Amino acid sequence: MPPPLDQPAMAGSSLSGQSGIAGVQGSQEIPGLARNWCFSASKIAFWRRVFVVEGIFWYGLPAPEWTTIKRVNARDSWVLYFLYAPDGKLMPYHAYALSRLRDLGANVLVICAARTASLVPPELARYADALYWKALHGYDFSAYRIGLMEIARRSAGADVLLMNDSVFGPFTDPIRALSACDWDLAGFTASSEIENHIQSYAFRIRNVAPARMRALRAVLFPVACLDRKDDVILIQETRMARIASASMSVGSLWYGASMQAQNPTLYRPAELVNAGFPFLKRSLSRMNPANKLMTHALLERHHHPLPD
Repeated sequence: MPPPLDQPAMAGSSLSGQSGIAGVQGSQEIPGLARNWCFSASKIAFWRRVFVVEGIFWYGLPAPEWTTIKRVNARDSWVLYFLYAPDGKLMPYHAYALSRLRDLGANVLVICAARTASLVPPELARYADALYWKALHGYDFSAYRIGLMEIARRSAGADVLLMNDSVFGPFTDPIRALSACDWDLAGFTASSEIENHIQSYAFRIRNVAPARMRALRAVLFPVACLDRKDDVILIQETRMARIASASMSVGSLWYGASMQAQNPTLYRPAELVNAGFPFLKRSLSRMNPANKLMTHALLERHHHPLPD
């Protein structure tokens, strides 16, 4: 059983009238990263616009099938957690994340991707207030669409923290970390790679309702999905903040403001965790021996199971 979640001090005042960072230490600056960043759109190259149209046309698939196991009901807030368990095996990092969220008293909606609905791990029922199966194709954005549509229908007006299983953690309270942010769409980190965007491993959307879903349908496709990683990144993740900004306020706790730290979660992982950041990208442990050692040290500090 992991120890209680850390509760770093709340930060002070922030930029552009936004509230300070809750759950992330406010005194520590990280080279190359800007704090409390309000979204500003990048200039969009013509090839990007062409690629979006062609990518959806050539590589779009029908939206994945899905099944309700335990239905969403009306709550003020939800954490939507997407996990990938094709053969029905719950991994240690899944159990860690879900136990943390349960300890926080969060209302947890789990979307589990498995080969069949019968393979959804039965132990998920211990953690999940709502539980859905989806077919394997479609990556996280197809799961986000399913969960958000169910919330918009059955729990309209709820605030939703979305997370996927590409990260270890949370080590600190992710709900508290964003609680003082006034943005309608709030990210933990934002990147300037490709174009300015909120990174989609974890972010919050306020007041999820049918109107929000209509505003996001250009990235949360109603009847289609993408099943190649690069297509999801280029067409969905990197466009989400720009699409949302037409009708919502958008910002992030951290922004990769320099060429040396365009992707904060990969270029400044230890500094972020040391500042109270809740997550660590799982891909770091596979990048090189130095990153693997660093990842293991940070996981051990937070009593997180180590990857194989």
